[in-house]
Amino acid sequence: MTRARLIPETITVHVPFRLVKRGGRKEMVMPPDVSPRRKTDNTLVKALARAFRWQKMLENGDHTTITELADAEKINYSYLSRVLRLTLLAPDIVETILKGNQSLTLKDVLRPFPLAWDQQSDLRD
Repeated sequence: MTRARLIPETITVHVPFRLVKRGGRKEMVMPPDVSPRRKTDNTLVKALARAFRWQKMLENGDHTTITELADAEKINYSYLSRVLRLTLLAPDIVETILKGNQSLTLKDVLRPFPLAWDQQSDLRD
């Protein structure tokens, strides 16, 4: 059986990007009109995991106070308190962070935010 058209054996794909050296690493830079796919912020995900772990430790009675937990974890009480508040984030915000679609950083979520989920719109943007 013969084909009506010949299929080329080589396909050329043009992907517009350039490589830039930054701090000894090569980084791919996309053109300005291409929206980059967001990456999961590992620092933020790790903080969320710690917050929920610490909350569980308090609920289970492993530690009775935040001060006791901070001493056991060998971290500053103030930092533990701020990270622990991440358990109060709205579920849709937590999901967005885990999917890597957030525009937030750990610094953003450690600032005071409203406790009511419907009032946390500043964190959704």
